[in-house]
Amino acid sequence: MNKISQHAREGFTLVEIIIVVVILGLLAAMAVPAFNKARQTATEKTILNDLRQLSAAADQYFLENGGVAEVPVTKLKSEYVKTLNTSRSGEIWPTTISRTATTITVTYGPDATKVSVDR
Repeated sequence: MNKISQHAREGFTLVEIIIVVVILGLLAAMAVPAFNKARQTATEKTILNDLRQLSAAADQYFLENGGVAEVPVTKLKSEYVKTLNTSRSGEIWPTTISRTATTITVTYGPDATKVSVDR
């Protein structure tokens, strides 16, 4: 009988299994928001980098074409920027970049939202 009682003691009890599941759930609950924040930060940095590339390309275009004050972004992507990540969902890309002596204006999307930055 001694062998049977030892065999019955091997394994985990229901309480131990529930504790492990709860701990795993708590760890997952803490990890998911951290991963989402890291993904969002990476996306924002990628967008900022893409806008810097477009800005540099626009400056190069404006230097090469003297009196021109506006350039469509499609022209920059085809001639001045080698690669640009434009496949992210939910993102509205600039359509034109224009400049004056003191400001640069970027026009976004079909509704022509404009953002101006002082030089």
